[in-house]
Amino acid sequence: MEYHIICLPYYIFTFVFSKAMNKVLIITYYWPPSGGAGVQRWLKFSKYLLKSGIEPIVLTVDSQYATYPQKDPELENEIPKQIIVEKTKSFELYSFYKKVSPNKEIPFGGFANSVNLSLKEKILRFIRGNLFVPDPRRGWNKYAFKTACKLIKQHNIKTVITTSPPHSTQLIGKKLKKKFGINWIVDFRDPWTEIYYFKQLYPTRIVTILNKYLEKSVLTKADAVITVSDELKRLYKEKIRKNTSKITVIPNGFDEDDFRGKERAKSSEVFYISYVGTISDEYNSAAFIEAVRKLPAEQLENLRIRFVGKVNPKTIEAFKNVGLFENIEIIQYVTHTAAIDFMLSSNMLLLIIPDVKNNEGILTGKLFEYIACRIPILFIGPENGDAAKIINETGSGEVFGYGDSDRIHEALFAAITSESENKTELPNINITKYSRESLTQKLAGLINQLK
Repeated sequence: MEYHIICLPYYIFTFVFSKAMNKVLIITYYWPPSGGAGVQRWLKFSKYLLKSGIEPIVLTVDSQYATYPQKDPELENEIPKQIIVEKTKSFELYSFYKKVSPNKEIPFGGFANSVNLSLKEKILRFIRGNLFVPDPRRGWNKYAFKTACKLIKQHNIKTVITTSPPHSTQLIGKKLKKKFGINWIVDFRDPWTEIYYFKQLYPTRIVTILNKYLEKSVLTKADAVITVSDELKRLYKEKIRKNTSKITVIPNGFDEDDFRGKERAKSSEVFYISYVGTISDEYNSAAFIEAVRKLPAEQLENLRIRFVGKVNPKTIEAFKNVGLFENIEIIQYVTHTAAIDFMLSSNMLLLIIPDVKNNEGILTGKLFEYIACRIPILFIGPENGDAAKIINETGSGEVFGYGDSDRIHEALFAAITSESENKTELPNINITKYSRESLTQKLAGLINQLK
């Protein structure tokens, strides 16, 4: 009895503080134990929203029903214990896709795991793109909507955030907005109809029009729209034309906690160039391969190009064709912690942006973790794009176009020579504004504006 009397002030404070906090419902398909870049964004936002006086309540799919292309159970350790995470059932059409697909895998990363484009694969893509609009994961929507309604009433929630892909998740928010009139924030991590592999789904004209209609209706009805880059903001402004001030850029970033206690551990004997992430057909590595091929034999002998993640077979074949197969290492998908360790054990970090239309706005999460490593970045992609601008702004590396094999060769030769002479250094530029904690403050300000 005495114990409870002594703790009574604590209970009262906790109850009052909990009631005083602004609560926000985050609806996201990807959540630990799912792995990959899509999980990081809202896992980190949830972590730091608490520090900003906002209580996130997360609604996601139960992992027993989900179809994740990648898993990273270690990420479950990062979920703040204070937040409520509600999980639901789902009807997963991808379960069937996995059974009948040639490689028995769920497609991801722009079909980077497609071994060959057989007739069967083309038919499966056509079915996926035309019979399940906007995507096969909309089987989760009815379960998520029912649970979201319960959470909104139970916790008196005024603000809901939906994040995509999968873009079917945005339709849950649209329905909740209509039913409750809540503040609705839409987060687009990737484009919808402009995503570079959209046409690889062979959408018919009617399905393309339907997708564009759904996309525009989400953009129009949302109270606020978040996206990850300036170029994507421009793209979405063109779609809605009116009330474009509601579109805000909050890029991905790096979590300082992920790097705390870690040190750079580069090899002194082997020069490692690491690429962490997915490589599909659209990742144009031809200039890089040609640049490496022209390096002198003594540099090639101690050069290793390390791919951590899924690599399209055509890219591997391209290295083989020029006699560089012995210089590459392929490491399958690893945990986020291990990925950072691989980055920190590199002498150079390679970043390639898909060579597709509207690629200026592609701003991957790993770019910011690359920057946080303070290891030179070799960037290949649109030189006027958002990623290139950030690399130039932070002095984190060198930027090259897809055809710049000669310049890339010169940069590689100089970097390997400098490394052997211990002359490689990066400028000490403040990159705090790209930390997850700083970016969450911007998100919190947006949420509080809608109160």
